[in-house]
Amino acid sequence: MTTDYDAILLVSFGGPEQEDDVIPFMERVTAGRGIPRERLEEVSQHYFQFGGRSPINDQNRQFKAALEQLLAIEGPDLPVYWGNRNWHPLLADTLREMRDDGVQRALCFVTSAYSSYSGCRQYREDLAAARTEVGEGAPTLDKIRVYYNHPGFVAPQITIIERALRQLPDDVRDDAVLVFTTHSIPWTMSRHSDYEVQHYETCRLVAASFPGRPWQLVFNSRSGPEHVPWLEPDVNDHLEELAGRGVRAVVVVPIGFVSDHMEVIYDLDVEAAETAERLGLAFVRADTVGTNEAFVRGVRDLIRERVDGSEPAALGTRGPNWDVCPVDCCFTPGQEARPTVAQAAPRSRPAGTPSEHRGTAAD
Repeated sequence: MTTDYDAILLVSFGGPEQEDDVIPFMERVTAGRGIPRERLEEVSQHYFQFGGRSPINDQNRQFKAALEQLLAIEGPDLPVYWGNRNWHPLLADTLREMRDDGVQRALCFVTSAYSSYSGCRQYREDLAAARTEVGEGAPTLDKIRVYYNHPGFVAPQITIIERALRQLPDDVRDDAVLVFTTHSIPWTMSRHSDYEVQHYETCRLVAASFPGRPWQLVFNSRSGPEHVPWLEPDVNDHLEELAGRGVRAVVVVPIGFVSDHMEVIYDLDVEAAETAERLGLAFVRADTVGTNEAFVRGVRDLIRERVDGSEPAALGTRGPNWDVCPVDCCFTPGQEARPTVAQAAPRSRPAGTPSEHRGTAAD
């Protein structure tokens, strides 16, 4: 157990903060993917509807402040830095700051609770690339495990859903369906990770607190060519299906997102809400865990696992994920093999892989 960490690094996706940021941000996110300019400009309109400002950076500032305060009071008393993959503050700039402050080894918390290439491995690749860019003196980086079944992630979802249900009209509340949603990814990416099975497990753990209430995991924010299969059903298609079956109310739960960003405030709060209104469905979008106190404490517990050897916590039967990802973890054949941080042989594989368990919803 490594105990010589001298800082925490909050790692997130990043987002534009003004209209002039939007196109450069989109170009950075899609670099090397051959996305036509007209498609970038189309998606950019989503940001322009909100003044060109994504809420994700503000939420990260709030989360960083909350975590710093908790660590200062209850320990471990470590400074918290923050760097993004795709917009300022960029990872390499933050690593330079850390190096200049004398940080030698940092523990990285990523705002992605699940395993996949884009949700875990790509972050590790970008951390390694940032270390290479900074060069000599760049701090050693280790990534905290995925935490989809950690009590600090699951418990806040339950209180958030309870609050959302209270926002529905009295006459439809008892019959409302829970619609858990997450970012769709290409089927091939899902096939080489535990992305789906981990999401189904989180949904199952949360839904157990609402016995008898129907639920389903669906997907939003699909992109890419139509001929490339992505995970389905789409949230809007699922709302159509529910309305056709006579359902009168839904609570849409962004279970795959730690904080609000464009895939939440546009794809759910605008597009899915408009679909529900057209169908006559009462609609409430539950909050993301964001800066929920129980979630911040859960992150502190994840930090303590690595800093002082505290017992790893996990709900359900799958147990805690490994601390250090295997060399081939979430790697899709055909991808470029890029260096990552914290690679090692696995200590054990969590029970239930996508080929072993798909999960079903009780609707």
